[in-house]
Amino acid sequence: MTVPTSPRIDTHPDIVALRAHSEETTATPVAQAVEALAILCGVYLAASPWIAGFSGSTTLAINNLICGVAFACLVGGFGPAYERTHSMSWAALALAAWTIMAPWIVAGHVWVTRAGVSNVVVGILACLTALTLAGLGVSRERRRV
Repeated sequence: MTVPTSPRIDTHPDIVALRAHSEETTATPVAQAVEALAILCGVYLAASPWIAGFSGSTTLAINNLICGVAFACLVGGFGPAYERTHSMSWAALALAAWTIMAPWIVAGHVWVTRAGVSNVVVGILACLTALTLAGLGVSRERRRV
């Protein structure tokens, strides 16, 4: 058996510094609060047809259920593994933007005002949390420069 001539990649100083930066970013109370709010947005979006009372619109109800679960799963990975998942915040942003447009695209028309208001409000909150999560890692680097 041959002995490797170079150290393992996970002990490289740049990788260690990146992990420390990611840990520092997600350990702040602000980052934890934003992540919790984002998960709550996803859970509400998934349950919104039954909470706001538009479960009769089955296409929109199923759309919200799928998008809500997907959004909650995407943003739920930021806390424990930010260094590997922070780029997924752009996918979460796309889901949030879709949430705003869905009542008019999926249902064809908003026959219940509650559906449109619910989706627009939770979509805007989800957009803001996704953008905040995307900017968490960048903001500290810019302050240091």
